[in-house]
Amino acid sequence: MPSQAVAYLRVSTDRQGRSGLGLEAQREAIARFAEAEGFEIVAEFVEVETGKGADALDRRPVLTEALATAKRTKATTREDCPVIVAKLDRLSRDVHFISGLMSQGTGFIVADLGANADPFFLHIYAAIAEKERKLISERTRAALAVRKAQGMVLGNRTNLAEAQAKGGKAAKIAANAFAANVLPVIEQVKAAGASSYNAIATALNERGVKTARGGTWAAATVRNVMLRAPDIAKAA
Repeated sequence: MPSQAVAYLRVSTDRQGRSGLGLEAQREAIARFAEAEGFEIVAEFVEVETGKGADALDRRPVLTEALATAKRTKATTREDCPVIVAKLDRLSRDVHFISGLMSQGTGFIVADLGANADPFFLHIYAAIAEKERKLISERTRAALAVRKAQGMVLGNRTNLAEAQAKGGKAAKIAANAFAANVLPVIEQVKAAGASSYNAIATALNERGVKTARGGTWAAATVRNVMLRAPDIAKAA
């Protein structure tokens, strides 16, 4: 009988179709790995990257739910139920974040590293990925500094109204992305019997899912997220 596992995929709304780490590529890599290693994927969770702060578990509600599902499955079957990702950076490029996840007791398997990858090496790979992220950031800042020194105007300082409008649009996009991650969890909660905003808020808090600001859920917060469903459906 195949061992059970949970699949976790993470994508960026603006980069999703432009790299080998797109949704379908991750799904295919996990499926190939599961078939080769004898795993049955009992649940799949897809998270849309929300940008800054994504390397904090309270900004990753879908990952929180994936962890909870793996733990519930393990408790029911009394067998390990790991979370499988295609590549390590689909979890994070932050070594402390990876270490924190590993300390929670739920096993993680990185498909491109193999089922028997030593946790010590996972820390090393995470550290390398974090260093790569920092180098990219440093190179970007250095390039901008050179352009500024050459007299180039970086950004538009004159059109404040336009900048504010862009900021508002970015905030709406981030809010919709967060809602898109949480709504599937809310649907699961509703299917389990929660029918009121208060009941849904209580269930989300019990599952450890945080709000966009890292707080606890209330009826009004649930309502605000659910009201975004039409906008998300239009964008899909």
